[in-house]
Amino acid sequence: MIPTQFGIIDKIDKNKRYIEYEPEKYNCVTIDDDIYIDDWWEELNKMKTYFSDLNTPNVALARHGVTLIPPESLSIFETIVSNDPRIKQDYSLMELLKLIRKAKQENKYMIHFGI
Repeated sequence: MIPTQFGIIDKIDKNKRYIEYEPEKYNCVTIDDDIYIDDWWEELNKMKTYFSDLNTPNVALARHGVTLIPPESLSIFETIVSNDPRIKQDYSLMELLKLIRKAKQENKYMIHFGI
């Protein structure tokens, strides 16, 4: 398994560069990059994100870095994860979907730590 991790940022710092690997700080959920991210890549490219800080707009995920996923992109991400048929048998995907929905409900940014 090649881990990729997702968490929720309680309070986004607009001036901070999120470059430290701190998955425990954000109570991250881990999924297998090889299994899921490649399959989702085309859809992820429709999702507005930021790489490391809010001054670096991009799309999709920084595969080898830190991605900030803004609240306005969470519906797209939720759809990608919920439409994956493997969610029925993969506990980590179910947990990721719960996390996305929580961030969406609370209007918070998510953070992604690539491989």
